[in-house]
Amino acid sequence: MDHPSATPAKPDASSNVFLFFLASFIWGTTWLAIKFQLGVVAPEVSVAWRFALASLLLVGWCLLRGVSLRFTARDHARLALLGFLLFGLNYVLVYRAEQHLASGLVAVVFSFLVFWNLIGARLFFGTPTPPAVALGAVIGVAGVALLFWPEVTSLRGGAGQAGGLWLALVATFFASAGNLYSQRLFATGLAVAPSIAFAMGYASLSVLAWCAVTGIPFAFDARPGYVLSLAYLALFGSVVAFMAFLTLLKRIGAGRSGYTAAVIPLIAMLASTAFEGYRWSAAPVAGMLLVLGGTVLVLRAKERVVRDPVPFSDERRAR
Repeated sequence: MDHPSATPAKPDASSNVFLFFLASFIWGTTWLAIKFQLGVVAPEVSVAWRFALASLLLVGWCLLRGVSLRFTARDHARLALLGFLLFGLNYVLVYRAEQHLASGLVAVVFSFLVFWNLIGARLFFGTPTPPAVALGAVIGVAGVALLFWPEVTSLRGGAGQAGGLWLALVATFFASAGNLYSQRLFATGLAVAPSIAFAMGYASLSVLAWCAVTGIPFAFDARPGYVLSLAYLALFGSVVAFMAFLTLLKRIGAGRSGYTAAVIPLIAMLASTAFEGYRWSAAPVAGMLLVLGGTVLVLRAKERVVRDPVPFSDERRAR
């Protein structure tokens, strides 16, 4: 099969920790940028613009580096499915869920990705869950719930909130499916950068198709706030963060890498403290300590590491 492939190399644990926190930090700060996306442009359309721009940036980077962008027709079909799961459908569903639920509740539901990834890794790859990782996952998700305890206790179970919960759960399921499918694809030798360049492009097309079918108007906001936040979400929130996360996923699997879903809300709360004056109470402080404790357990767990190169340099040169 003639497609971009990775050249094996052995990473060290510190680089994995760096990738973990790089992805978590960037995604934790995207909540601030997303606020500038709301208003004129429908959320689904903003998602499409975000991944279209991210795809173009990655294609340009691959061309500059001489990285092969050749894939077989079968590979393209698989990358289209990956884009639909990981970048398209789950993002649309999350935006829809936030129309009915507070963003904190959506974050709590999405933190269950930690469990779905661990369960899926066991079912589909036979990857055992070390006790420390299982304990860390439970502690971390409990910590996320405490971070947003006021939102959790305000849940009343009305029709709108119930619908939002279902949307968030389905989004989390598809995000986990995308994580697991990524692990399967990259195990075949596909390199990260060219693969997600196409996957993001296909995701953008799928979301635009959804907008066309459902009658959502295509629009663009030329004001600086929208344009700059879109650039941040595309370059850092999509290209850099997903390169880091999916490289980490190749190395340690979907199970442990999925713990970023518990750390991201904590980063978002810290960013809100710095830029929006958020004030901490006892429950969120306890939640922060639990998330950090779970992080230590998950990252220090002894587990076989997949041989894999450093990010942004694992692709075979174009012929």
